[in-house]
Amino acid sequence: MRKPRDYDSDMKALRDRAQLLKTRKVQQLGELVIATGADVLPVEQLAGALLAAVDMEDAVTLKEWDERGEAFFQSKTRSTAPGNRDNMRGASPDGGSAKPTGGDAGTP
Repeated sequence: MRKPRDYDSDMKALRDRAQLLKTRKVQQLGELVIATGADVLPVEQLAGALLAAVDMEDAVTLKEWDERGEAFFQSKTRSTAPGNRDNMRGASPDGGSAKPTGGDAGTP
């Protein structure tokens, strides 16, 4: 006779995993901000730039941004903006540059 499946523990494990992925995504976004040197911008300015990027519909500009971002992730000798080296102490060795390979940005 088979043991009945414990759906409560399965759901808890899924919730824990979802929380871990969300936390990892937030951490990686913070590391990306630091690695690009954008942490020197005022929070309002950074938020405005991100909102403009989300609303951007110009295909040429989006393509240019995509290429620039791809070059950033491909670069082996990325340097951060002046003065940001101290901020990188808590960042991962690769500067948080692990590029997602599919759907969810937090998926390992």
